[in-house]
Amino acid sequence: MTPLIPVEDLVSPPERAGATLSPDGGRIAFLAPWKDRLNVWVAPVDDLDAARCVTADETRSIHQYTWVDDRWLVYAQDSGGDEHFHVYRVDLDDLSDTAAPAVDLTPFPGARVFGHAVPVGRPGRLVVAMNHERPERVDTSEIDVATGALTVIATGDGEVGGTMVAPGGDLYGIGQDDEGHWTVNHRRPDGTVRVVAAFDGADHPTGPFPTQLTPDGTGLWIGRHGHTDRLRLVHLDLTTGVETEVAGHPEFDLDSRGQVFPTIPSPLVLDRHGELVAVRYSHARQVVVPVAAWFAPVLERLEALSDGDLGAVSTDAAGRRWLVTFGHDRDWGATWLYDHATGEARRLFGSHPHLDPTTLAPTVPVTVRARDGRDLPSYLTRPPGADGPGPLVLVPHGGPWTRDAWGNDPVAQLFANRGYAVLQVNFRGSTGFGRDHMQAGIGEFAGAMQDDLLDAVEWAVAQGHADPERVGIFGGSYGGYATLTAVTRDPSVFAAAVDYVGISNLATFMLALPAAIRPGLVNNWYAYVGDPEDPVAYADMIERSPITHADRIVTPLMVFQGANDVRVPQAESDTIVASLRSRGVEVDYRVYADEGHMFAQTENLIDMFRATERFLAEHLGGRSLTP
Repeated sequence: MTPLIPVEDLVSPPERAGATLSPDGGRIAFLAPWKDRLNVWVAPVDDLDAARCVTADETRSIHQYTWVDDRWLVYAQDSGGDEHFHVYRVDLDDLSDTAAPAVDLTPFPGARVFGHAVPVGRPGRLVVAMNHERPERVDTSEIDVATGALTVIATGDGEVGGTMVAPGGDLYGIGQDDEGHWTVNHRRPDGTVRVVAAFDGADHPTGPFPTQLTPDGTGLWIGRHGHTDRLRLVHLDLTTGVETEVAGHPEFDLDSRGQVFPTIPSPLVLDRHGELVAVRYSHARQVVVPVAAWFAPVLERLEALSDGDLGAVSTDAAGRRWLVTFGHDRDWGATWLYDHATGEARRLFGSHPHLDPTTLAPTVPVTVRARDGRDLPSYLTRPPGADGPGPLVLVPHGGPWTRDAWGNDPVAQLFANRGYAVLQVNFRGSTGFGRDHMQAGIGEFAGAMQDDLLDAVEWAVAQGHADPERVGIFGGSYGGYATLTAVTRDPSVFAAAVDYVGISNLATFMLALPAAIRPGLVNNWYAYVGDPEDPVAYADMIERSPITHADRIVTPLMVFQGANDVRVPQAESDTIVASLRSRGVEVDYRVYADEGHMFAQTENLIDMFRATERFLAEHLGGRSLTP
């Protein structure tokens, strides 16, 4: 029997992760713990042992950073999970012996940075989308990183998708018209706006993605459905509006997960100068299609380094050295350095070297057939050596406008190690499997989207993977909504349920979102669920909200809540828990004072999953290290 892996070995921060090359190729930056929090470290490319920590955040882990040039790094950070992100600068030429004093480039109380990027062809600049002048409006500003000088270059004016700055200073934004169509807008120097192109809003619930200016500023690489079911990449000529498909795939969608989870690499693989060299597509597994002919042999060498999926890629300005990280179900965070001039490659590190890949469980793509005949691409992770039906944990993903994918998943591995089969279902409404699959979720919250999850359980039972008397469900955010809906709508199916920051009231969830982003709800929450300002729609979403039916819950339930969650108010979780307690239904409720929506603090994640493994062991009969 596989030894039990301690919770902290799976959910604690990686020893090293997120590695990127400096523009000159002489240094490597990566994330690693400092005072129990992930911080940014920098090392000579040939001497990782000489790495030094260049940031000093001992309160909350840093999860992303960006090279501006060989001197400056920037990163975003919020406070206690409140999502009021600021952008900080690190000067690599002026560091103390331990860590650098970071400078807040966006020092506006109450403001929130919604996105930031280093524009191609504008050295030393940073473009940020922020609501520092009016809380309800997101403006675009350009910051001189060296001096901190900030210039507002475009006020919101409906450009909910952000603004991009071309090398010559022309502005291109993603906006919405009165009918909900997405538009690509060109702002001329005289202040007038020209619409370059317009796209059906329903094709892109959270906006067109990716959107990337070409280095010369004359074109835009943008994800489009258009006349096809699949999401493909096109080049949009910003003068004529003509679209040309780029490096297409006949069956797969662009891998668009990075729109929801910024730590996941963009589907566009760019060189240091912003030129497109390859495109990522994904279905059960990833396929990378080269665009630049010279990159094809580089890609061949890179993909030969691992049997995982090619993850983050960075290169130096010369295109000689390539730093790559692979996604893999068992060999987590394998990071390699490849020199195309010499053909030499060496593995630098894995993110969790203390984990033995042979003790982890393989994740296998499977297809579940829904009751109406729809195919649901899914992933099954069974305990090593599993034979015959056993306990199952269903794990619906968040979003819901994203998808599950193959790769390293600490939650799936933890549950599989404890003896559970883990089933992750890309129910209708998920992205990445065509427009029809995505739009089949319209109006189906607590409806067919939920039926898909029940059909997946029936499939697992029929296939001999699951004991129908020992099925649990664990979900976060939308997955938490699905979990709560499951135990109010179909309580007899589940022997235990774990709700992690789940949405319990659809109407108040939408009304609680920041005013600055509400215009962006038109094609997602409003289209799929309804506008809470409409009395008829409001009544319908209340009916589809688990909080309305809390009196139906009889399944043992565990609830995790962040006190600073700006999306799911604690009061709603309080209400559900109070309802269960008043009826004597078993419920374990934990609120974390320093967390928001989705947890980040290591000690809280460890506590949460220790409690979860004990709870599931009690009700499903799996193993547990936690007494």
